[in-house]
Amino acid sequence: MSELRFSLADVAGVRLAVSPANETVMSMWALANPIRYAVHLPWIDRARVTLRRPEVADRVRPLVGLVVPGRWLPDFLTPAARPNVEMAEQLDQIAATPPAVVVQDLLSTTWQKPLSPFGRALLADPGGLLPQVVDAVRVWYDEAIAPDWPRMRALLDADVAYRAAQLAESGAGRFFEQLHPSLRWHGDRVISDDTFERDFDLRGRGLALNPTVFTEQHVLWNLLEDSLPVGAYPVRAVGTLWEAAASPPGDPLARVIGPGRTALLYLLETALTTTDLARLTGMSAGNVSQHLAALHGAGLVSRSREGRHVRYRNTDAAAVLVRASRGG
Repeated sequence: MSELRFSLADVAGVRLAVSPANETVMSMWALANPIRYAVHLPWIDRARVTLRRPEVADRVRPLVGLVVPGRWLPDFLTPAARPNVEMAEQLDQIAATPPAVVVQDLLSTTWQKPLSPFGRALLADPGGLLPQVVDAVRVWYDEAIAPDWPRMRALLDADVAYRAAQLAESGAGRFFEQLHPSLRWHGDRVISDDTFERDFDLRGRGLALNPTVFTEQHVLWNLLEDSLPVGAYPVRAVGTLWEAAASPPGDPLARVIGPGRTALLYLLETALTTTDLARLTGMSAGNVSQHLAALHGAGLVSRSREGRHVRYRNTDAAAVLVRASRGG
C-alpha cells in the first residue's frame, strides 16, 4: 500500500499531461511480456520486427537493459511532463539528470532484482553512459512509437480532457477515486492499494498525472521522495487503440450506414474530438465532421463543449447498434 500526503497547495497543483517519454520507456514491458499486454499485439508484432534490425538493436540495448520486467523503473527515465510537452524536451530532461541522481535512482530499483550488465556499467559511470541512454530512448521513440504516436496521442489527450473535467466538477477526493479502482481519498491523502509501499509527502510540489497505454493494472508512482511527484495511470478505452480505422469486411452496420460512420461509432465509446477521430481513422477532419453531423442528426452521437473543444460520444441508441453489429 502506498500513501501520498497532500497539502492545500498540492491539491491545487494536481495536473494532467501526456508524456511521450513514458510511452516510449514503458512500451518495453509490453515487448517483453506480450501475453500480459495482449491488447497491444498489433503493435508488439511490428515492434519486434523493428528491434530485430541490427542498427536499431545496437542503439536501443541500453534501454532494454534498464527496463527489466519485474523491476521498477529508475525515476529519471520517466520525468514529469507538462501539458503539450514534446519528446525532444523530455529527452533534454533525461540528458540533464545529474550523475548523483542517476545513481540514486538506479539503486532504488535493486531491492527487487539486481541491475543488468548495462545498469551496473551506468551505475559506475553515470556521466559517461547517460548519453547512450538518451540516444536509446530517442531511437526507440523514432522507430517504434512515432509511427503510431498520432493515434496514441489522440487517445491520451481524450483521457486528459475527460479527467480534467472530472477534477473540476468533482473535486480532488472524488477525482482520485474515479481515476482508478485501487485509489481512495482519506482526509489529506491518497491511499493506493498496491504492492509498492511508498510513502510520499508531496511538500507543496503538486502531482503530475500521466495516462499511459502501457500500464494495465496499477497506478505507478515515482520511487523516491526527492523525485518530482509523478503518477502514471491506465488510460481509458485502451482496447480501441489498435482497432482498424475501417469497419471489418462484411460488417452489417457498415452495410447500413457506411464504413466511415461505422468506424466512428466504434471509436466513440469514449468521448473524442474531431481532431482525435481524424488521427485515429486516417480520415480528413472535414470528412469526419460531415459524418458526425449526420450521426448527430440521426440521434446516434451527442456532443458537449469543454473549453475550446467539442467532444462527441455515442448515445444509448448508437451503443445498441454497435453491440448488435458485434454480435453482443
